[in-house]
Amino acid sequence: MSGYDFDLFTIGAGSGGIRASRRAAAFGARVAVAEQRFLGGTCVNIGCIPKKLFSYAAHFKKDLEDSRGYGWSIHQLTFDWRSLLDAKNREIERLNGVYRNLLNQSGVELIWGRATVTGPNTVDVDGRTFTSKYILVATGSSPTLPEIEGAEHCITSDDAFYLDKLPKRVVVVGGGYIAVEFASIFNGLGVDTTLVYRGDRLLKNFDADLGNFLAEQMSKRGVRIRFDTTIRKVDRDGTALSCVTGDEERLSCDTVLYATGRLPNTAALGLESVGVALAANGSIVVDDVFQTAQPSIYAVGDVIHRMQLTPVALAEGMLVADHLFNNGAEHMDYDGVPTAIFSHPNVAIVGLSEEEAFQSGYTVDVYRSIFTPLKHTVSSSGEKVLLKLIVDRESDRVLGVHMVGDDAGELLQGFAVAIKCRATKAQFDTTVGIHPTIAEEFVTMRTKVAA
Repeated sequence: MSGYDFDLFTIGAGSGGIRASRRAAAFGARVAVAEQRFLGGTCVNIGCIPKKLFSYAAHFKKDLEDSRGYGWSIHQLTFDWRSLLDAKNREIERLNGVYRNLLNQSGVELIWGRATVTGPNTVDVDGRTFTSKYILVATGSSPTLPEIEGAEHCITSDDAFYLDKLPKRVVVVGGGYIAVEFASIFNGLGVDTTLVYRGDRLLKNFDADLGNFLAEQMSKRGVRIRFDTTIRKVDRDGTALSCVTGDEERLSCDTVLYATGRLPNTAALGLESVGVALAANGSIVVDDVFQTAQPSIYAVGDVIHRMQLTPVALAEGMLVADHLFNNGAEHMDYDGVPTAIFSHPNVAIVGLSEEEAFQSGYTVDVYRSIFTPLKHTVSSSGEKVLLKLIVDRESDRVLGVHMVGDDAGELLQGFAVAIKCRATKAQFDTTVGIHPTIAEEFVTMRTKVAA
């Protein structure tokens, strides 16, 4: 592999890029990573980690309110936004340091600056040219703002982590996982929150029961949800904002957060000039080993727009390193990838939705349970949970497991193993449950939903 400065040059020090780089270095490759902003990518800095910290913070108010049913008396609740921001920043700084140490310990060279691809084997970083046998693009994605009048007054999820002060009124636009998460966070922190969505149900890419049930539960917690509503423009009057809907209604607020999609970070990277094909949305087109149309260039993570999940990017990065430097022959398996949405309440899924199973040609039996968990029989909050199983009638294999309720992500991780092992409903039924828990309902559901 001589003749080049490096064996692998990675553009982007996010989850996928760092994992691929470290693993390649472990196989003896000479590796460099270029990064222009921060270590750890979206997840660590403006995504999963700070969002989950904010979600925890937003839970405490309701937990304290629920505690009254258990005999606790809370006379005064106060919340300091600045303290939360400072705590979040300290944790991110710690994680940035962890990533820096991991790269150093792996022998990966970290190069700060804006990288562009200038040839099949060359990269420019702020005027410095480097050569590499292989180039890996792992630049992630970014949230977008709409092309409407007044869009400059709006923020995205990136900006929400750096607000100087907590708004009193917020309008969140969108119906996907980022929108419901931030609507839940703001609402939990005491902000007057309105969620506006142009569709007729939340989480349109998930099982329909989940989006409908989540909307009910979020509404009970105080989030106002406006379906079939579009924002035509956003006006500013001093410090106040006004969202003008398609029906000319005005929604007054202090902050408008748009969570209506993300686009791959491929602009001005020089990819097309070296023969790398891009899809219509700007994502990099790759094959089953993440190789682009230019054989020496690979790509993983959000920038290829397959599954925009941190663990998926990690797995993709590992496979690339194995393929290039360890004769690896495995391919990424996107079936049965679990995911969680940290809305309030949480949503988690693994496997197929009812609609996906039908579209895939299965004849299915559906099991669904909605009930009040033990915790809330005493808290008197009225909160309920939804559990759902999708079962292939012919083979009895469980095709999908779905949940809306507290700690859904923690609970479904174990069921993801069962789905990977192709567990059957009969095996679920013969499993002894842990009592009293929400999870035991998954192994005690016996009544099929009427067709």
